[in-house]
Amino acid sequence: MPKSANLYARIEPDLKEQAEAILNALGIPASNAITMFYKQIVLHNGIPFDLKIPNHPTDISRMTESQFNEELEKGYKNMQEGNTIPIKK
Repeated sequence: MPKSANLYARIEPDLKEQAEAILNALGIPASNAITMFYKQIVLHNGIPFDLKIPNHPTDISRMTESQFNEELEKGYKNMQEGNTIPIKK
């Protein structure tokens, strides 16, 4: 079947550049990658990967006050013991 449909999408320029650099290294044109993604959507009858919010252990919006205080204490202890990384690194 000839390719005759167009797809227009607006994305962040940096994201586009990063993704295209990876696709170029793999030898896959962006249009082929998009076609592969669409084919996977059809095969899976939905998005072909999980869509969920990761449960990050230090997400303060999901912590109790005691958990938050515990994390602060851990950070303070690490600082006192010199277990830190300079900001320039």
